[in-house]
Amino acid sequence: MNESTPPSQRKLGTGMMILAWIAGLMLAAFWFSGVEERQRNPNQNPESSRLDSAVEVRLEANRQGHYLVNGRINSSAVTLLVDTGASFVAVPAGLAEELGLERGRQFMVDTANGTAEGYATRLNSLQIGDIRLHDVEAGIVPGMGGDEVLLGMSALRQLDFRSQGGDLLLRQYQ
Repeated sequence: MNESTPPSQRKLGTGMMILAWIAGLMLAAFWFSGVEERQRNPNQNPESSRLDSAVEVRLEANRQGHYLVNGRINSSAVTLLVDTGASFVAVPAGLAEELGLERGRQFMVDTANGTAEGYATRLNSLQIGDIRLHDVEAGIVPGMGGDEVLLGMSALRQLDFRSQGGDLLLRQYQ
């Protein structure tokens, strides 16, 4: 635009440039948030391999060395954090309510933050890729923050699992 351009066209041009910058910044923010989430949970779409008599899922560790994986509890999408030190599958109370899990008997849970109340529950199904577990013992833990489910030994003992080259292999025999 030059000095002979009418002021209304200059305003329109400036407005369009501002909108283009806003759109570009929004796209960049959207893209970077996806990158950050993939770094936090590199197993968003776990792939399954079929072996002779087994199904295997390979999990990649995140930058902190943790194994997070998207899965399903009773057909609802959840994020699972593999925790071999947890006795059972631990579900935060808020998420348990969203999933419609029933609170059973009360018990005390030893956590990293001390002793807390928990409630027994059972998961009709727990799925990671093509691995499907049924009638899994779990606990609802009110003091547990966040929305990640700890995938503890009540589920893991139904699988063979091992570390291989920095990955975690989960295998279910059929």
